[in-house]
Amino acid sequence: MTITRRTTLGLLGSAPLLAAPSVQAQAPVEITFNYPIAVGGPIPRLIDAYCEEFARANPRFRVKPIYAGSYQDTLTKTLTAMRGGDAPQIACLLSTDMFTLIDEDAVLAWDDLPGVERAWLDSFYPGFLENSRTGGKTWGIPFQRSTVVLYWNKELFREAGLNPDMPPENWAQQVEFAQKLTKRQGDTTTQWGMQIPSSGFPYWLFQALTTQNDVRLMNEEGTRTFFADPKVAEALQYWVDLANRYRVHPPGIVEWGTTPRDFFERKVAMMWTTTGNLTNVRRNAQFPFGVGMLPAGKRRGSPTGGGNLYVFKSANPAQREAAISFARFLTTPERAAHWGIETGYVAVTPASWQTPAMQAYVAEFPPAAVARDQLPHAVAELSTHENQRVTKALNDNLQAALLGRKQAGPAMNDAQQEAERILRRYR
Repeated sequence: MTITRRTTLGLLGSAPLLAAPSVQAQAPVEITFNYPIAVGGPIPRLIDAYCEEFARANPRFRVKPIYAGSYQDTLTKTLTAMRGGDAPQIACLLSTDMFTLIDEDAVLAWDDLPGVERAWLDSFYPGFLENSRTGGKTWGIPFQRSTVVLYWNKELFREAGLNPDMPPENWAQQVEFAQKLTKRQGDTTTQWGMQIPSSGFPYWLFQALTTQNDVRLMNEEGTRTFFADPKVAEALQYWVDLANRYRVHPPGIVEWGTTPRDFFERKVAMMWTTTGNLTNVRRNAQFPFGVGMLPAGKRRGSPTGGGNLYVFKSANPAQREAAISFARFLTTPERAAHWGIETGYVAVTPASWQTPAMQAYVAEFPPAAVARDQLPHAVAELSTHENQRVTKALNDNLQAALLGRKQAGPAMNDAQQEAERILRRYR
């Protein structure tokens, strides 16, 4: 009895003590990943699949994706959660949110995280790193990145007597082509020559025009803007003239979200929009289309755009390790290539374009390489301290000019005065 009783006590008492460390060791570290898109559709399915694949390859870690709506919604929800002590450990937010996140003391520089090599940080395209670095530190890892490109309907080009394989090369030619592509019945325009969206992200599309007119909108430190430069007003005047003088572009505000649909429905022959729409256009355009670099003004040019990966200070050491592993997982050459092929966003490293999958894709669909080839002409997207307030000042005045409420020069002067008032304290 005594031996039996000791054995029973051993089985009941000691076993759990021996098992507990093993159970704890196997419990994965979970991190939350805030991602800027509504639930549903192909991109969340891709992100879900990446998170599951990452967990299989890294049993120590789990990633819980939270789909938080638009970029603006995601930033607001992320900062609100942070102030309430419930920040995510990693998030995909606009590259232009970098200064805001630094000012909020919300994020860590990737350079300061254990095990992060400079070689990895330098492996991304320099054009994307312009919006990822400041003060000698890397704050964002390029992931969901883009540029503005030109899409055109080859059938409508052919009908207008234009070479369907030759897009406009410069501003003057863009007007000439758009005039031939615009169709009217009496006072009604049935087909516009071109469209540049002016809702949602008007400053971003406008920055393509200012870059082409050889002027930058801000300094690298994010403390000054140059909206009052005469070249900025010239770029805005060109945009206004497309509608009011040349009558090849819809007047007023052109909606960001409906521009691709107008293109699919043959209501517009040429459109400027993100390369992130490439897969959408390929799947939905029921006609042959072209993709090209934006026409040149004094030079070629486009801003970069899209989202970076940020790691938050609230992450504990184990969660930081998980966030680093996940960021490296998402940006391996093979996965960056897969992401680019599936979405139309630009694969963010030169190595991703050397993968067999990407090389085969470009061979079969050459337009996929246009955004990459435009990167040497690209500049950093408008980004400053208090970026949302500064871009709102610019957006409001751009739309005032496009609606005919202000002239181009005064509109840009007003935008500059408001930006000066906002940014003065950061100098």
